[in-house]
Amino acid sequence: MASPTPQSPARKGGRCRGILKVFLGSAPGVGKTYKMLDEAHRRAERGTDVVVAFVETHGRPRTAQMLEGLDVLPRLEREYRGARFTELDTDAVIARRPEVAVVDELPHTNIPGGRHTKRWQDIDDILDAGIDVLTTVNVQHLESLNDVVQKITGVPQRETVPDEVVRRADQIELVDMAPEGLRRRMAHGSVYAAEKVDAALSNYFRVGNLTALRELALLWLAGRVDEGLRRYRAEHDIRKVWETRETVVVALTGGPEGETLIRRAARIADRAGSDSLLAVHVARSDGLADANPAALAAQRQLVEQLGGTFHSVVGDNIPVALLDFARASNATQLVLGTSRRSALRRALTAGRGIGETTIELSGDIDVHMVTHEQSGRARLPFVTKTNQATPEGRSKARRWAGLVSGLLLPPLLTLVLTQTRGAVNLTSDTLLFLALVVGISLLGGIASALVASLVASVLLNYYFIPPIHEFTIAQPNNVLALGVFAIVAIVVAGIVDTARKLSRRAARATAEAETLSALAGSVLRGDQAIPALLDRLRETFGMDSVELVDGVPQPEAGVEVMPLGSDAALVLHGRPLPASDRRVLAAFAAHVQVALERTRLAEVAAEVEPVKAADRLRTALLAAVSHDLRTPLAVALASVSSLRSDDVEFTAEEQADLLLTAEESLGRLSSLVENLLDMSRLQAGALTLDLGPTALEDVWSGALGSLAAPPEPVEVHGLDQVPPVLADGPLLERVVANLVSNAMRHAPGSPLLVSASALGDLVQIRVVDRGPGLPEDARERVFQPFQRLGDTDNINGVGLGLALARGLTEAMGGTLTPEDTPGGGLTMVLTLPAHLLDDEEELPVPNGLDQASLSEEMH
Repeated sequence: MASPTPQSPARKGGRCRGILKVFLGSAPGVGKTYKMLDEAHRRAERGTDVVVAFVETHGRPRTAQMLEGLDVLPRLEREYRGARFTELDTDAVIARRPEVAVVDELPHTNIPGGRHTKRWQDIDDILDAGIDVLTTVNVQHLESLNDVVQKITGVPQRETVPDEVVRRADQIELVDMAPEGLRRRMAHGSVYAAEKVDAALSNYFRVGNLTALRELALLWLAGRVDEGLRRYRAEHDIRKVWETRETVVVALTGGPEGETLIRRAARIADRAGSDSLLAVHVARSDGLADANPAALAAQRQLVEQLGGTFHSVVGDNIPVALLDFARASNATQLVLGTSRRSALRRALTAGRGIGETTIELSGDIDVHMVTHEQSGRARLPFVTKTNQATPEGRSKARRWAGLVSGLLLPPLLTLVLTQTRGAVNLTSDTLLFLALVVGISLLGGIASALVASLVASVLLNYYFIPPIHEFTIAQPNNVLALGVFAIVAIVVAGIVDTARKLSRRAARATAEAETLSALAGSVLRGDQAIPALLDRLRETFGMDSVELVDGVPQPEAGVEVMPLGSDAALVLHGRPLPASDRRVLAAFAAHVQVALERTRLAEVAAEVEPVKAADRLRTALLAAVSHDLRTPLAVALASVSSLRSDDVEFTAEEQADLLLTAEESLGRLSSLVENLLDMSRLQAGALTLDLGPTALEDVWSGALGSLAAPPEPVEVHGLDQVPPVLADGPLLERVVANLVSNAMRHAPGSPLLVSASALGDLVQIRVVDRGPGLPEDARERVFQPFQRLGDTDNINGVGLGLALARGLTEAMGGTLTPEDTPGGGLTMVLTLPAHLLDDEEELPVPNGLDQASLSEEMH
């Protein structure tokens, strides 16, 4: 699978920049280096000048065979910490000026002393020289996925490359293999040496791990392909939807039907085999009256739980804004809820709703109208909202519509009534005209009602009040009726207009109350307070962006500034805010100020916590060592005092026993004081490390000699078959001695096993006992200082052994974890980085798992 070249090579320095092709491995050992060399052979056979600048075969015959027939450049040698290593000779590649250079292992960290720290920077120089480059990288070395991969596999990746470096490659080809096939390659010895296969298959190369890595690679590359497609569509101004995959967009209003729509859209996406679910809310520029912020926040959370993303856009024409967003997202399906307006309300508005307009404009996007419990249940307000203008635009359009209606509808009613003359009396005619004036006042307000009442009065006088077709009135009571008609029409229009204004104020007050309630709740819950408040502020007022800045900047055009005291301010970019929005904006500012203050208090508390922890540690230390220091000291003092006493004569054997007792007591005292000092250094961060290559055989000899008593029968495996570890030798001896001592204490009389195995750039040491084991809930507690599970006295010391062992291990860049021993017992797993020494490895410090020992051949 390869992504297309998004654009032609850029020019730099008057020379065409080279083309970068990356072979992306879904997992270590899938064959990306073999694939890259195969590509190099094909190009060379076509007459292209290809050189191999740097390729690691790791001594594997099939990978080495792929180098035959290719021009291989000499490597650059460097000395580091007393050893010699080979690196990519960038200057030699540029001086040779081939058409294509093959450079393996993009994330590699160079030996200190070169031009650049990372190999991808060297490759950038080669590309700038106009040379095409073929290179490789594994998905676990992408910076954005590094922590995800560590959570999945439990193995840290120390070699990473920024995603942008790989993303801007002209071509990316995925080298993939099914997990079962890769495990078969492992079992056949095509990836690791035989002694490493079992550990690899049971750790990093489990089926679940490989499946997850494969999915990460596919999803990352799919995102890269999407980027290229969007760029191509934008560059060529392509507005049509390309149904390359199903993308479902669900439109949310913030109403109670939102959860129903989201779940229905998720089911549609799932049935279509799509993982692209986008929720969008169109915020009108009328701000608060638009939606319930608390409901939108809950719906955003539901969308994210279902694997979708939430978006908010500002648009006055909702159908157009929805479709613009859908087309920009290359969406194929759009999910809308049916209108909450009742049939009467739809009839009175005399216009198409959002759904009808969206369907008409949708083109090649499928629109789903989803029914829900709220369909047709909205109450009839005094004034209904249209969907295609700003508040000012809506008021202006309604006023003009009212004025036109006031001029046109009375004549139309007159035409109808004149056709039924004789069937309807003057009273009925007057009431019908009055109803028409009231309706026009609903539409356009009091000005429209005045125009309508004036026109209606004239028409009543001329067509219906005797004498007909004259602007005279024969009877006085008809004069009274016409006057009352005009007064009632004006009064009713005024009442309707006032009620409309009050309704709008009530709706706004309700929206403000809901907004402020949601704000108060978010602050009380502490839900990522400041980012959540800024995001909600942007959506509530329909702003382009909102930021929290230090100081109080000067206002600019299109920028609203709300000071938060004298040292911070909210800056809103977008439309000017009317004065009516300032009150709620001030409430937002107050909540942000509270959140800021709480953040400052949390920081102060965080600074105080280490002091409190140190105080607790000192208290525990004094309580724990009071007996442990006094006991060996008292025994040693009693033994020496007895030897110096003139009252008793001791035999030579008794003197030797007393001296031995004093020596053992002083030895325990010295060990205790040394542990206490080291723990204090660890707590203070003042422990000095001297990391270097350390052979485990030497470590075991030193640890064995430091034990106060010889260990129980112990079986040792593999210490001489693994590479040296990067560690501080004396400290590692103490760690191993503490682990063995702990195993002896809890499994007396049972055999112990100490084994070592290598996995990539890591070495694991296992100390295995057959004792009672460790409960699941106690596995972290045993590493706390002054903890001795099952002990009720101080005979065995203050419980610093395992705490000190883990602290020293982590200080050396390793890990110490407990596991169950199969069949019963406890296994302590000590993992440390390997110190890679031979030329087939890249660095004297740990690389990514595949950097040192994975084969890259295809078979």
